[in-house]
Amino acid sequence: MVLIDGTLIRTRRRTGADNRRNYSGKHKAHGLLFLALTDDKGRLLWLSAARPGRFSEITTARYNKLVERLRAHELGAIGDLGFTGLDDDVDNAVVITGYQAARTKPFTSAKKQVNKLIASVRAVCEHAFAHLKNWRIITKLRVSARYATTLLRALLVLTDTEVAR
Repeated sequence: MVLIDGTLIRTRRRTGADNRRNYSGKHKAHGLLFLALTDDKGRLLWLSAARPGRFSEITTARYNKLVERLRAHELGAIGDLGFTGLDDDVDNAVVITGYQAARTKPFTSAKKQVNKLIASVRAVCEHAFAHLKNWRIITKLRVSARYATTLLRALLVLTDTEVAR
């Protein structure tokens, strides 16, 4: 089992046509979107290539063919509501998400407990991203997506060695 989550690494605003493609309307900021897989201990296992901030988590997961890769390695993933609908195979689901609320139907107590359980398991994934975002060099990020990917993957290795101590 792995945990999947996405985060927007904020970047400095660029001028010209390069400016708009990295703007995230959800976060109201410029940045690059990364997906990460962590284990249940909170260690970062994999980091996706950077995508422009305008992309959503589910689109980035589809672009990286994440469901097929998880199936090939016989892994299951727990994700947040941003990944709802990623896995179309109901009988052999690879990505497990919580329940979404509807205006007309309140949650049953069982659905509330399931969402609490998933949130408690996923907390370590959020902590892993927090460790990665602690690096000060990320706040000055103003490079292309290719260089940002290389930088963040290098920081992933450094974060793993630092947190493991």
